[in-house]
Amino acid sequence: MNLFHAIFLGLLQGVTEFLPISSSGHLALVEFFLGIEEAGLTFDVALHLGTLLGVCIYFRRDLFMMLTALVNPRVLGEDAGHQRLLAFYLCLGTLPAVAAGYFLKDAAETIFRSPVLIAAALAGAGLLLLLADKAGKHSRHMKSIGFVDVVLIGLFQAFALMPGVSRSGITMTAGLMRGFNRMSAARFSFLLSVPVIFGAGVYNLPDIIRQGSKPGQLGFYLAGFFAAAVSGYLVIAFLLRFIQSHSFAVFAYYRFVLAGVVLLIQIL
Repeated sequence: MNLFHAIFLGLLQGVTEFLPISSSGHLALVEFFLGIEEAGLTFDVALHLGTLLGVCIYFRRDLFMMLTALVNPRVLGEDAGHQRLLAFYLCLGTLPAVAAGYFLKDAAETIFRSPVLIAAALAGAGLLLLLADKAGKHSRHMKSIGFVDVVLIGLFQAFALMPGVSRSGITMTAGLMRGFNRMSAARFSFLLSVPVIFGAGVYNLPDIIRQGSKPGQLGFYLAGFFAAAVSGYLVIAFLLRFIQSHSFAVFAYYRFVLAGVVLLIQIL
C-alpha cells in the first residue's frame, strides 16, 4: 500500500459505491488482477466511512428533517409524520442486509470473491436493472413509498453482499420494479446506504480495535477516506442529474462488457 494506491482505491470506492456497477466487485477485481491490496480492515472501513460522509453531506437536509421529526416533530408540522415514517422505513429496509451480513460474512469474503462469480453477478444483476428500467412504470414518487416497497427493496439489498451485485444497483432495480420513477428509486437507494454503511462500520469496530492498525498507515487511511468522500458526493450529484434525461441502460451495458472481459481473462 502506498499513497497512490490509497487515493486510487478511495476514488474507486466513491465512484462505484453509488453508480449501479458494484463497488465490492470492482475492488475485488482490482485486488485480484492488479495485485493492489487494501491495507486491512481499518482501511476498508475508512473507505466506506468516506462514502458515508459524502452521502450525508449531499442529503444533509433530508437527514436533518428526519432527525428533527424524531426529536422535535412540532417544528415540521404536518410533514413530521412522513419524515418519521421515512426514518422507520430506512431502518426496516436495512434489516435483511444486517441478517445476510451476519450469516454470510465469511462466504462474502471468500467464496463470493471468485472472478467468475463476480462476472456472473455483474451480468445477472445488470440484466435485472435493464429489464426493470425498460418495463417499469416510472410513475411513483418517493412520498408514496409503503411497507411492502421497503420490505422488497430491503430483501433485494441483502443480495448485495455478493461482490458484483451492487447495493445501489439492486435497490434501484427493486424500486423500479415497484413502479417508482428513476429519481425516487435512486434517492431512496442513496438514503438507504446511510444506515447500512454506518452499521457495517460499527459492526467491524471491535475487530478494528482488536487488530489495531499498521504503523505509518494513518496518512493512507485519511487519503482513502477523503478521496472516497469527495468522489462519492460528486457521483451522487452526477447520477441524479444524469437520470433526469437518461435511463440506467448504459450502466447495465457497462456491467455486461466488464463481465465479458473478466471471463475472457479467466479463459485466456
